[in-house]
Amino acid sequence: MREVSTEQITTAVKKMALEAAYELGDDVRAALNRGLDRETSPTGRDVINQLLENADIAKEGEFPMCQDTGLAVVFVELGQDVHIVGGDVNEAIQDGVRQGYEEGYLRKSVCHPFTRQNTGDNTPAILHFRIVPGDGIKITLAGKGGGSENMSRVMMLKPSDGKEGIKDYVVQRVKEAGPNPCPPIVVGVGIGGTFEKAALLAKEALLRPLGEANKDPELAEMESELLDRINKLGIGPAGLGGRTTALAVNVEMMPCHIASLPVAVNINCHAHRHKETAI
Repeated sequence: MREVSTEQITTAVKKMALEAAYELGDDVRAALNRGLDRETSPTGRDVINQLLENADIAKEGEFPMCQDTGLAVVFVELGQDVHIVGGDVNEAIQDGVRQGYEEGYLRKSVCHPFTRQNTGDNTPAILHFRIVPGDGIKITLAGKGGGSENMSRVMMLKPSDGKEGIKDYVVQRVKEAGPNPCPPIVVGVGIGGTFEKAALLAKEALLRPLGEANKDPELAEMESELLDRINKLGIGPAGLGGRTTALAVNVEMMPCHIASLPVAVNINCHAHRHKETAI
């Protein structure tokens, strides 16, 4: 049994909260460059160039790449042979988020749903735990902005809608979202499970590196087709028109009940922020 202290966890989460806000991932930067290569709209090309320049400035100066530094969503893969010592693992993660957002002067975006009173420290973060084999811990932190999250949906389709119905729904959802989620976007799609599991699958799909297709050939083909159809919508960078509405579509799927076909679409903006670490 390997021991891991809550102090180690807090330090790791704090570091990820800062890095996620300041540093655009290499996969996202590469996807933006691919979008620049295929973009024919002068305005669209100008927007993508500004996004790349903004990412450079943010990393060099350690400034947030977007003023909406997001609600922290933390995924934890906890090895079954790990013993957490020194306190509550949940509170250790919340402390890391709290310290990162405070010390980095990151915007506090969490409030009471009714009064809208700000909690003042960007907590509580949203935590998802998974028990896995081994004696390690993998933590992934995503800073999820409000604009893109607001454009996300869960839909209980009819089983008879099938694969074509799923694809039509995803494209329609992006079309309805239009410029609101700050394109070029990343689209996470969750298929199957239950109402809440489909939503979680869609959010987890956003964590897969951009440009890395699903290992299931059928889903990889669906991802490619959806990306093509979405980019033909003409919404374009910043919603100003062009061929680069989405940088990637990532799909995850699991079995569901015979009477249902849950589908979730979780959209992320161009500031596709997430960092991971292993302890």
